[in-house]
Amino acid sequence: MGFAGIPITGILMRDAYHFSLYELSFVLGSMGLGVAASEIILGILTDKLGDKKVLIFGLWSSAIVYALIAISLTPEASLGGVKYLHLGAALAVTGALSGSINSSSGRTVMSWFDDNERGFAMSVRQTAIPVGGAIGTGLLPWLAYSYGFELIFIVLAIAGFSVGLVVVLFINTKHAESEYTSKSMLTIPSTLKSVEVWKIVIAAGFLTVPQMAILTFGSIYMRDILHIGLASISIILIGVQIGGGMLRIWSGYYTDKKKNRISLLKYYAILGGIASLLLCVMVNNTYMGVVFVVLTGLFGHAWHGIAYTEVAVKAGIERAGTALGMVGTTVFITSFLTPIVTYILALC
Repeated sequence: MGFAGIPITGILMRDAYHFSLYELSFVLGSMGLGVAASEIILGILTDKLGDKKVLIFGLWSSAIVYALIAISLTPEASLGGVKYLHLGAALAVTGALSGSINSSSGRTVMSWFDDNERGFAMSVRQTAIPVGGAIGTGLLPWLAYSYGFELIFIVLAIAGFSVGLVVVLFINTKHAESEYTSKSMLTIPSTLKSVEVWKIVIAAGFLTVPQMAILTFGSIYMRDILHIGLASISIILIGVQIGGGMLRIWSGYYTDKKKNRISLLKYYAILGGIASLLLCVMVNNTYMGVVFVVLTGLFGHAWHGIAYTEVAVKAGIERAGTALGMVGTTVFITSFLTPIVTYILALC
């Protein structure tokens, strides 16, 4: 909810914090940088220590940082103003701590299901991101507009503590490992040395670009260029998040039946690229601009479940945490760089 929801508040954050476009770009990308810095390490720890411990640590520690931001790095709490570097650093720490959620929860899901069910299961798990994003898209801008950013970070802190408590009480990771083990899993000496794993990892980084471009600057583009109201923007972006989640679930189910995860990844890459190019051409057309914002966002969301499943299957369950951490690293490096590169291109 925080990772996808905070960028949607970009318009309000720019005004409330008095950030320039560059400063806003840095702040909105900082959480992704933090996640990227910790993903592989936390993935390895997940494989060593177990899913549940690392997941609880990530949820509760990031919730603590959200609470600290609420009381010290918001316009309401800091009368002298908030420096963008301070807020960016705090969000980067939050991202670094919450990075464990990706690999630990993914490894748990992978060990619950056989290979002919994992695509669907992982896609459902990955749908938590756009669903959380949809909640954040609808809730966080309204909270920021009505009550200020202090309440936003308090809500995120409460959510983190609450979900952590649910994990403590109800999540069971002591289940039998799947008997399914492919020959490729046995012959890979190290996940970090696997060429097949790295191909998917690098592709995932590039596939993240259109998604983050829409999440980070979609609201600003529709407000400043297309002159669409904030309520309509929220509805459009909520639709992108929900539609993206539905596509993820369908993609997982479809590829479990057809065994074609890599092929579908290629199709999504091509379709996302075409939609992005057409958006560039139609940038000043209100109706077509909205259409291609939606399509770019949908294709940018759709691939996650099958990519994460494929990389974990290739690595093997015992090394799935590391593999998922590798994917998360490239995804969140891209999440950090996309807003900054977008800003630089806007100056050209």
